[in-house]
Amino acid sequence: MRAAVLHEGATELVIETIRHTPLAVREVKVITAACGLCHSDLHVLDGVLDRPRPHVLGHEAAGVVAEIGQGVTSVAVGDHVVTCLVQGCGECRRCAGGEPALCTSPTATRRPAGQPSRLETADGTPITGFSNVGALTEVMVVDERALTSIPHDVPLDLASILGCAVVTGLGAVFNVAGVAPGESVAVLGCGGVGLNIVQAARIAGAGQIIAVDMSAAKLTAAQSMGATHTVDAGAGDALDAVDAVRAISDGGVDHAFEVIGRPATAQQALAMAADGRNAYVVGVMGDQAMIEVPAVATKRGKSLRGVLMGSTQPRVDIPRYVELWRTGQLDLASMVNRRLPLDAVNEGFRALAAGEVNRAVVVFGQEGTT
Repeated sequence: MRAAVLHEGATELVIETIRHTPLAVREVKVITAACGLCHSDLHVLDGVLDRPRPHVLGHEAAGVVAEIGQGVTSVAVGDHVVTCLVQGCGECRRCAGGEPALCTSPTATRRPAGQPSRLETADGTPITGFSNVGALTEVMVVDERALTSIPHDVPLDLASILGCAVVTGLGAVFNVAGVAPGESVAVLGCGGVGLNIVQAARIAGAGQIIAVDMSAAKLTAAQSMGATHTVDAGAGDALDAVDAVRAISDGGVDHAFEVIGRPATAQQALAMAADGRNAYVVGVMGDQAMIEVPAVATKRGKSLRGVLMGSTQPRVDIPRYVELWRTGQLDLASMVNRRLPLDAVNEGFRALAAGEVNRAVVVFGQEGTT
């Protein structure tokens, strides 16, 4: 099978033939139909996130179950499935409490030490998969707990983004912030996750949804998704954007979401929040990044909270989001605005880094680029 592999010292993926090893207990073989390109993947390419190599990127994907291993009970051959990096063990206290993203046994869905890797190069070198998925390959081998079944009427290219961009954005609004009708929201960064935060705020009935970005195209996309106001962060300095949001919202928003992954924009989000309200860090930063929080913010009752995958329960939330799509409330078609074959994956990541796409999706078996 063909896959996009990141080798030691490389900054681009190489398309090569790899193989998978026999299924272990609770593992599933999935024929990959589509895989979204996420900033988390990009951060492995640019070195912000360090992962062992050779490595197959990709973690938000959709496909069809081709084979199941011993003990698999949650999916069957022929099922359409979505992958998610939230893979709780299902047994610890956090999983039992509905918090699989905070599972205390995060290695439970990986193969134990001493067993062969799920993927390997043609010469037998072990390959790791990003977020215990590794979806930029024609065939995935994953633990069943990484999969959620979806109805067959959901197009798989659209379904591919459900397991990361959608669950993170919608979960930040619904599960973490609990945005209520009439409240005000600011979204800093209108890429794939940010646009889903905009959509979720609209669905939740927010009175003001202020989109902040430096890209005119992204601000236009945010308006089409439900933003009531836009702020061009490239028109002046950072304080201008903060002042603009505070002016629009009469002193600050109820919820400010940082979706870029930079300490400076996290500080701006906190400054945009009204007294007694919250800012949320959704964007991915390097582990050593530091965010300074001024004491005056805490004195005024503000808080800065991290968001991990939208506090998602995949098998609870993904079916809900499918229904939002089916009823026309959640726009997936406009989110996926570029489709590429596997051979063009590096071009897809370049477009993602340049801010040219809402979401680029690799569609397997496709010829050409749209």
